Amino acid sequence: MNVIDSKVDLIREVFHYQSRFEGSIMVFKIDYPVTEDPGFPGLVKDLALLSKTGFKVIIVPGVKENIDAVFKQHDINSSYTNSLQNTPIRITTQEAISFVEMAAFDVASRFMTFLSGSRVDALIGNFVRARGLGVINGIDTEYTGTVDKIYAESLSRVLNLGMVPILPCIGWSPSGKPYNVASDEIALAASTALGAIKLFIVSVKNDLGFKTLTLPEGIETRNDGSLIRLTPAQAETIINSNSVPMRELKLALQASKKGVHRVHIIDGREEGAVLKELFSNLGVGTMIYTDEYDSIRAIHSRDLPDILRLMEPLMQKGALIRRNLEQIQEKKEDYSVLEIDGSIRACGALHDWGESQGEIAAIATDPQYSDIGLGRKIVGFLAEKARKNRMRRVFVLTTQTQDWFESMGFREAPVDSLPEQKRKVYDQNRNSKVFALEL
Repeated sequence: MNVIDSKVDLIREVFHYQSRFEGSIMVFKIDYPVTEDPGFPGLVKDLALLSKTGFKVIIVPGVKENIDAVFKQHDINSSYTNSLQNTPIRITTQEAISFVEMAAFDVASRFMTFLSGSRVDALIGNFVRARGLGVINGIDTEYTGTVDKIYAESLSRVLNLGMVPILPCIGWSPSGKPYNVASDEIALAASTALGAIKLFIVSVKNDLGFKTLTLPEGIETRNDGSLIRLTPAQAETIINSNSVPMRELKLALQASKKGVHRVHIIDGREEGAVLKELFSNLGVGTMIYTDEYDSIRAIHSRDLPDILRLMEPLMQKGALIRRNLEQIQEKKEDYSVLEIDGSIRACGALHDWGESQGEIAAIATDPQYSDIGLGRKIVGFLAEKARKNRMRRVFVLTTQTQDWFESMGFREAPVDSLPEQKRKVYDQNRNSKVFALEL
């Protein structure tokens, strides 16, 4: 694929996701260290761009490290206790709460400043009603609170005006008492209260899937070992199988269980990370999803141009025999496609030649997705389809991909093992090798 074709594919993906998610609510929980990174102004500029182009953006800044710095500067003691779930909770005294507010609004103002520079209106507001956590394990947490309610109607009005709400880590009781509330909790509560379609957890790392972790079978990874996407069940298995801290993944799992269809964990230091994650199928982070993301289905007539687009580079190389629209249309019932988020990324066909044998043919995948096993998925699907159709054997004819088929269990077979009808049309000049898989 040349550079121009690659850019065209990228533009298609951008328009696809723009039309799909325009007008949707997205919550961005942004950890404090991201705000200290040199790329932070660029990140906020990207959030401003999303707001300008029709996305409804809510920002929840993390502030823990800034609170620590403010406490140290003013000689304020800070201590913690554990919740019933063994999660550390900062004890916020009457003396400390005003400094927590100082730290929280300082960070929120940083977002306000850069959004203003991009000519996007923002509002730091009291959108969180809180109540005190009270006494935990015999310790009074004083001015530490939990979310009692998100003022969803007020937030919706602000969003409908095209403004970006910023939710600091402060909630207020009905009587006006301020409480220090965890930003993660606020992001989770806001996402669920407003029916956000996405929650972005923007951190300074994405260690998910690297060699230090024990991973279950079938997890899709990039070349560097990082995870591309997980179901909630896979995320839970990873959390339970590893003893290392996984705050981001635990938050993502909580959000998924509460109805947020897609949660994205990304490294906020990477240039354009939010846009790359939002506007491309593969993204750059880890997505936890509860809706249908990829699927294999029978083809429709409208799919034919996409199928030919996938097959054309392989036909030019001679790896596939040349087919045209009419030939594919004629055998339409034999073809299947693999979709990722509504875009066709792989295709294949199963031709029934009688004698309980089927030919797997026309296997093609988008080159950008060659590392995540789409070809194997579609071959596996077609083999299972053959099995359900009571075929005892599937075969392929190949000139250039025998090693790949061997890695999936296919074994070389003689031409005379082909069904009689297939032998009659076998191209002696092409001299394809036969590989078969017993079902």
